[in-house]
Parts: sequence; C-alpha cells; structure tokens
Amino acid sequence: MQKKSKIYVAGHKGLVGSAIVKILNQSGFTNVIGKSHAEMDLQNQSQVLEFFEREKPEYVFLAAAKVGGIHANNTYPAEFIFSNLQIQNNIIDASYRYGIKKLCFLGSSCIYPKFAKQPMDEGQLLDGKLEPTNEPYAVAKIAGIVMCQSYNRQYGTNYISVMPTNLYGPGDNYHPENSHVLPALIRRFHEAKKQNLPEVVIWGTGKPLREFLYSEDMARACVFLMQHYDVSGDPKGGEHVNVGSGIEVSIKELAETVKEVVGYQGNLVLDPTKPDGTPRKLLDVSKLHQMGWKHQVELKEGVRLAYEDFLQKGVHTP
Repeated sequence: MQKKSKIYVAGHKGLVGSAIVKILNQSGFTNVIGKSHAEMDLQNQSQVLEFFEREKPEYVFLAAAKVGGIHANNTYPAEFIFSNLQIQNNIIDASYRYGIKKLCFLGSSCIYPKFAKQPMDEGQLLDGKLEPTNEPYAVAKIAGIVMCQSYNRQYGTNYISVMPTNLYGPGDNYHPENSHVLPALIRRFHEAKKQNLPEVVIWGTGKPLREFLYSEDMARACVFLMQHYDVSGDPKGGEHVNVGSGIEVSIKELAETVKEVVGYQGNLVLDPTKPDGTPRKLLDVSKLHQMGWKHQVELKEGVRLAYEDFLQKGVHTP
C-alpha cells in the first residue's frame, strides 16, 4: 500500500474497523474511506457494486460483520449466518470484479473446533466439530476464508484472512446482557463502585484461561499483514493467520486487573456453582511472530485505555 492509495475499510465504525482507520491515519495513509450503514447496505449487492464502481478503492479491509454474544447467537442464528455470508460475498466478489489489489478479511477464533488442542494453530481449521452456540457465525467466517482462498486459486487474487483472539478497546460494546467478558467486567465494577456495593460476584471458579488483544494492536497487525503477507501464487490459496497476544490470563486475574483499574474497593467473589465454560482458549501466534510482528499494549494498560474510553463516551449507567 502506498500512502496515497485509496483504502476502503468496511465496518469503519466498529471496534476493529475504527481502530484500523485510526492506525492507517497515524501511519500517514491519506485516502482512507468508509461508508455507514445508512449510506450503503453491505447486504445489498447492487449497492456494493455501485460503490466499488464509483469509488474504485485499491485496497480493502473487510471488518464489517454482524456480531454478538452467546445469547444473541442462540436467539438469531439465521440472521448471523445469512447477514455475514451476504456481507462477505458482496465485498469479496466486488473486490475481484473491480480489480482490488489486495483484501484483508477478518474472521474469528471461533472457527476452530470446540475441542481443539491448545494453543490452536492455523492447521486445525475444519479438524473437528464447532461450538454449537456460535456455529452459524463460525461457519460464515470459515466460508469467508475459503472464499478468499478460492478466488486466489482461480483468479490469482491476493486476499488474506486474519483470525483474531478476544478483542477489546475503544468503542467496545458494554451492553449489560450481550457484551463480552472484559467490557462486561468494566461495566460491572464501575457500577459497583458508583453504587458502593460491597461485592461483585463472578461466575465460575475463575480458573478458565483466556487471551485478550487490544483493538489497536489488532489494527496494527492487519496493516502489517497487508504490507508483508503475500499469498498470490500459492496453489492452495494461502493460509489464514492467527492474531493474538499469545499470553493467557485466568478469569480471576482478569477480574482483579479490571477491579484495580476501575478503583473498586469492595470484594471480588467467585461463584463456583455457575459454569466455567471452556477451560482454555489460546491462539498459536507463532506464524505471526515469525513474520516479525508482536503486540504492543499489555493487558493492564489496555484495560486502563478502555476504561478511559468507557468514561468519556458516557456509555455507563449513571
């Protein structure tokens, strides 16, 4: 990518998309574009084709997706698979039709089997059954990877796929019912602090291990791979790349970190009668490390930055 290249970020207002726009601007790229849902419905093929014909972007970051937690995935499985397939199909095919030089497709670590060996490396894709609660979403993301590979094989394109671990950062979703674990903890500890509650109860034993990556680190990885990872000419269409910190933290340690950053003075209580979920979920990021990329923002600093954003945007309950 050249500094004046026209770069389209699909999903530019989302957690990762907004971070990609920020990192591109900070890196000196001067022609970054995006369209809101009101301006263009990515599920509408004719609107997407019209946009590509009119704007003629040279590079595409495909960060747009319908996302949600377990409850949302369970309640709206048809919407999750249909919407994500439409968005991916429209943008990837339009990129081919209008001669895009390179595309970066963002997936999810949920593409890996429920009982994948840990840490999960790229070769474990389609190596076992998926987690049932988010299978429709995972299948859509797997289809996106295979679609990029198929276009690469048949048309000689250079479309790469990246699979992030658990992400957090500015612009995250702090909804009390459908947010992910880290933003949910930020909100719960903040509200407990404001209400002077004596304790915050965390489900489970606190022992499960998880990996987290700050959204701007994810954005830096995407820009790095767009500049340094080339899959053109690969007879298999190119392998996707895991993106994460490679560092595990227990749910209890995570909760203690959030408690400290928020400044909550009450007690942290674990409820072992509640389910723990998967004992361990860690990506093998050795492939990315071998390319020369490593995350910059450690967990405590990232939580501090995320909490500042939470407070500034007033998304908390008064």
